[in-house]
Amino acid sequence: MPAPVIMVHGAFCGGWVFERFREPFETAGHQVLTPDLPGHSAGGSPANRSMSDYADHVAKLCKASDEPPILIGHSMGGLVAHLAAARANVSGLILLAPSPPWGVPGASMEEAISAVSLYALGPFWMQAIDPDYALAKLYSLDRMEKADRKAVFSRMVPESGLALWQTLNWWLDPFMTTSVPSGRVDAPALVIAGGRDVIHPPATVKQTADRLAARFEVLRDMSHWLPGEPGWDDVATLCLGWISEGRRVAA
Repeated sequence: MPAPVIMVHGAFCGGWVFERFREPFETAGHQVLTPDLPGHSAGGSPANRSMSDYADHVAKLCKASDEPPILIGHSMGGLVAHLAAARANVSGLILLAPSPPWGVPGASMEEAISAVSLYALGPFWMQAIDPDYALAKLYSLDRMEKADRKAVFSRMVPESGLALWQTLNWWLDPFMTTSVPSGRVDAPALVIAGGRDVIHPPATVKQTADRLAARFEVLRDMSHWLPGEPGWDDVATLCLGWISEGRRVAA
């Protein structure tokens, strides 16, 4: 039987991000879970949730699985998956445009702006931050048609300011919450970047891949919303091909 797959969504989102993306995996025989991170379900609040809370939640799902799952994480969910893979046994790790772990510097001006822009809200790490359509349109959903972009944004939810601070301002975090010690993740890994992504550009994503000794792929014409923008099916095909190759080698 193919290994189970757990897909981890990014900031301001929920498991709904993977509604279409999961289908090719299920067709290939994988059992797929797409959980909402703590505070991201309807009626919930992520205020004061930390990246450790998110990672522990996903790690518990991994430990409850009948066999070590394959973890797939997108954007901030990529970092959550990375952290969870250091806490639980997984058979594979796939990161889609992942937020970088502690110690990986940004490679673009947009990353630097993201790291400081939230300070305009005051002590944002104590708040739940609402999604911003203008920013989503410019940086995350930029390759989607207007109707699709509006539909996605309508489902977005507030995000934990603390988790955003730990992710975007890791150098100010004395607890090094998003640090992953070298060698802690020993599962094979695939890391994918969008060539047009300015949130987590290829130069930054490659640093994460290098830390994992992972296979690194850049999809030149894609941006940040890898599980849902045009070409998402090519991303799924790449992931499934990598999974299949790994299982043949293991056999």
